[in-house]
Amino acid sequence: MIQSILWWVFVAFLILSLIIFIGFYLRGAFRDRIRYKVKHAPRPEEPQFPYTLASITNSFITDGIITDFWNEAAEIQRARLDAISKARHTIDFETFFMTPGKRADDFAAALAEKAAEGVEIRLVVDHYGTKDISDQYWKRLLGAGVKVSFFNSFKWRAPLDYAGRTHRKLLLIDGEFGLVGGAGISDLWDGIEKKDDTQPWLDVEMRIEGEIISILEGVFSQHWTFGNGTADLSRFKFRNFNLNRKHEDNNQGNQHNLMLVVPGANPRIRFSPIQAFKYNSILCARKRIWLASPYFLPDDNSIDLLVAAKQDGVDVRILTTSIRSDKKAVYYASYEHYGKLLKGGVAIYEFQPSMTHAKLLLIDDIWATTGSANFDPRSFSHNEELDICSAQPKLVEGVRATFEKGFAQSHIITYAKWKQRSLIKHRLLGNLVDFFQWQL
Repeated sequence: MIQSILWWVFVAFLILSLIIFIGFYLRGAFRDRIRYKVKHAPRPEEPQFPYTLASITNSFITDGIITDFWNEAAEIQRARLDAISKARHTIDFETFFMTPGKRADDFAAALAEKAAEGVEIRLVVDHYGTKDISDQYWKRLLGAGVKVSFFNSFKWRAPLDYAGRTHRKLLLIDGEFGLVGGAGISDLWDGIEKKDDTQPWLDVEMRIEGEIISILEGVFSQHWTFGNGTADLSRFKFRNFNLNRKHEDNNQGNQHNLMLVVPGANPRIRFSPIQAFKYNSILCARKRIWLASPYFLPDDNSIDLLVAAKQDGVDVRILTTSIRSDKKAVYYASYEHYGKLLKGGVAIYEFQPSMTHAKLLLIDDIWATTGSANFDPRSFSHNEELDICSAQPKLVEGVRATFEKGFAQSHIITYAKWKQRSLIKHRLLGNLVDFFQWQL
C-alpha cells in the first residue's frame, strides 16, 4: 500500500516537473525582465512627447477625430448596433469575448440583416473567448453570408501557442468610421448573469473617423490574414482627409487630431509594446496618473514607478474592480500587490456597484489612453491588444468623467485594511494565482 502511494507521488512529481520544465522554463518564463528607467523624459505638453512615445513603443502615428464617447454599458451596445445598421458596403469586427444571450442574439440579427442587403461582413473572433457560443450560432451567421475566422484555434503541433489570444475590440464600418473599446458581446455587461454582480458594468467605447481608419483596417487585416491566408488590400482607402484641425488656440495646437495606435502584439522574446507604452507614459507624467484596469497585476518595476511618481508630487490613483470581479482568484492576486503602493501613498479605489471593465490611462489631463489592454501580464505578454491614445478634448474629458464616476462609487483601500487581508484567499490563493499569471 505504502509503495503504491509512493509510486503515485513520484509520478505526480514527475508530471509536475515536466510541466514546469516545458511550460515555464523552456518558454523563458524565468528570463530577466526589462526594467524601465528614463532620463530627461519629455513633458506631456511638449510637442515631441507623442513622437517620442510612439517611436519607443512601435506605435503608429496618425490623425483622426473622436466623434463620440460612451461610458454606459447599454449605450455601448446601442452604439455598435447603430453603427452596423449604417453599413452600406463592409463591416469588419474583431472581439475576444462572447457568451450566449440577448446581446449575442441581437448582434447576430443585425449582421444577418446587413448581409442580406449585400454588405460584406468579416468577423475575427477569439477561439477560446467564444467557446461558449454554440455551433448553431456560427452556422446561422455563415448561412447568412457572414465570413467568420476563429483566431488561434487549438493545434496539436503547437499546443502552447493556444495561450495567445486576440483581446482586441474593433468595429469598422465601410472604411469610414470605427468603434474601439473594451466591452465584449455578453449579457454580463448588463449585470444579469451573476448573483453578486447585478448592476451594469463600467466600460467605455469611442467612435473614430479620419486617417486612423486606414491604420485600423491594416490592424484588422493582420488577424484576418492569420486565419485565412489572404488579405483584401482593396479595402484600404487611403484618402486625403481634411480634418479641419480645431482648437488652434490651445497650447497643444494641431496635436488635438494626432492619435497614437498601439497594436500590442504577442511578444516573442522580451519587448511588449503595450507594456512599454504604459510604463513610459507613467515616467513622463508630471501632475497626474489615473490608471484603471479590471485585472490589475503590476510588477515590481511598475510599482516602483508609480510610487516614485507619487513621491514627486504626482496625483496617482488606481481604479480597479472589487470582490465583484468576474475572476475572483485574479482579484485576490491583485490585492496582494496593493501593499507597497498603499504604503507609498498611491490611492487605490475599488469600484463597488459592479464589475469595472474599463481600461484607462490619464496623463496630466492632457493625454488619454483607452482600448482593450489591461494592466496585467496577459495583456503585456500574451494577448493581441489595441489601445488608442490622443490629446483630443472629447477623449480626455470622457476618460476623466469616467474616472470621476468610478471614484465616486468606490471604496478607498487603506494600508491598515490591506494588512488585515485573508490568509487563505489573499495570501495563499492570491500568491499562487499571481505566480501562474506572470509565468503563463
